[in-house]
Amino acid sequence: MKFENVLITTDREVAIITINRPTKLNALNKATIEELHHAFKDLEKDKNVKVIILTGSGEKAFVAGADISEFAHFSEKEGGKLASKGQKKLFDFVENLSTPVIAAVNGFALGGGLELAMACHFRVASHNARMGLPEVSLGVIPGYGGTQRLPQLIGRGRAMEMILTGGMIDAAKALGFGLVNYVVEQEHLMDLCMKFAGKISNNSPVAISYAIKAINAGFNNSINGYKVEIEAFGSCFGTSDFKEGTTAFREKRKANFPGA
Repeated sequence: MKFENVLITTDREVAIITINRPTKLNALNKATIEELHHAFKDLEKDKNVKVIILTGSGEKAFVAGADISEFAHFSEKEGGKLASKGQKKLFDFVENLSTPVIAAVNGFALGGGLELAMACHFRVASHNARMGLPEVSLGVIPGYGGTQRLPQLIGRGRAMEMILTGGMIDAAKALGFGLVNYVVEQEHLMDLCMKFAGKISNNSPVAISYAIKAINAGFNNSINGYKVEIEAFGSCFGTSDFKEGTTAFREKRKANFPGA
């Protein structure tokens, strides 16, 4: 698939996806969501890629929201379909990806942009980052998982405040809330993300994929997360990565994981 709104670069075992709509502050429209889905899907299949970093082009915005002009005229049925398709195609897809995804939040992450950042496995923000879910000011609510992921990350009360007021918080408050893991100067944002990506890529990709699955299960009320963890833990014992990791430990050398 040819991408018009998304750029992909690779650095050793790390892939960087850049949402590239700077004149629209990288706002999400249908085409961009479709391209992002295919970008993540393609990188998931690439066994050379151990970590994915997601960011926005320019210094102003990660993603400043959804492209409102696309859905302002929608009916109830069309609105429900928009949320359902979007969650399945991109937001839930990213959250359940077996390849770790780090959100490098540079600037504004609003509405669908914050929802996309929250779907990533963890977030690092620049000092100029501003985050919020302003949907109620438009007469609608977050529809790409925001009402579910934000309370999981920062707690019910704080999430209620952010969603009901529609206000923004700065990077320092986001760090205090636990919405982001780290805050750095913008010029150091990608360097820090690459540092974490390097640490992750040293570990077993199979074990990491199982860990992601088990952690996510704990936040799904219809699934017994402990049971998923037990099953995933047991499955690790049948992998080449487990054999290599334990052998390397006994031989006091660095593991070279085959990824299977």
